[in-house]
Amino acid sequence: MLLFHMRKPSDTNAPAPAVQMLLIDSEQVGQRVDNFLLRICKGVPKSHIYKAIRDGQVRVNKGRIQSDYRLVEGDTVRVPPFRMPAPNAPRAVPPCQFPVVFEDDALLVIDKPSGVAVHGGSGVSFGVIEQLRAARPDARLLELAHRLDRETSGLLMIAKKRSALVALHEMMREGKGRKRYLALVSGDWVNDRQHIRQPLLKWLTASGERRVRVDPAGKPAHTIISLQKRLGRYSLLEAELRTGRTHQIRVHLASAGFPIVGDDKYGPDEVRDKFTRLGFGRMFLHAYRLDIPHPLTGELLALSSPLPPECQRILSYLEQQS
Repeated sequence: MLLFHMRKPSDTNAPAPAVQMLLIDSEQVGQRVDNFLLRICKGVPKSHIYKAIRDGQVRVNKGRIQSDYRLVEGDTVRVPPFRMPAPNAPRAVPPCQFPVVFEDDALLVIDKPSGVAVHGGSGVSFGVIEQLRAARPDARLLELAHRLDRETSGLLMIAKKRSALVALHEMMREGKGRKRYLALVSGDWVNDRQHIRQPLLKWLTASGERRVRVDPAGKPAHTIISLQKRLGRYSLLEAELRTGRTHQIRVHLASAGFPIVGDDKYGPDEVRDKFTRLGFGRMFLHAYRLDIPHPLTGELLALSSPLPPECQRILSYLEQQS
């Protein structure tokens, strides 16, 4: 790992930042060059890195590239002289370990709490992946294999090898394995099992907030809904993802007239306010079950995460009321 130093005004002996030439090995193969730079240039603002790519300061094999260029083994990447924090400077990201559900040398599966973003960006300075990297400085690679919304809790996969990351992405594209969630929704769900196949399109609000809606121009999306329990005016559902679109479960359920309790984007304010007064201040969506072949060995992994205590408490309350 290369070490970068920031030259302080009072440290006249500190070396000035220099151009680095990095040779790509098998662990970096297939990674986007922007993500590669964001990982090795910790502390450099994203805007600086993307400007350096646009300006041609970042080069691969002496040629200009786009930010989405994927690295090939043997590539030589020119990294411009970014000014970096000194190695002994305080970490900007507080290290944090999360409950481990499964781990070997290729894959880490954690139980993510609600309210924690999976990565920094969009007003969030850091997330799960940055905190894990800070807590495990000797790890050669830690990359998100998929994403969970900030308010969604439950099983989150992190690859520890490039080969595992590529295999997981391929499996998810091909629909292998099963990812299942529990959601509490407003309304009395009728069918024991129902397939929702509605295309989803991303769009931006006037304020620049990312949203998703059902739209014929969108990408195909498929969710399988199974009724778990009726709770008066609410229903506990299992949602199985057959595709992995942004906000897929949330939008599919809201479009069917059954918004998830606590959803601040697609659910009614009055329901969210009611549950907040009851002491439940989050969205009720939990990734509770993962059945997927191991990305390298092919062994079937059957992993589960129990409902968080606050979700169990609100279910018990609704059962008493119904």
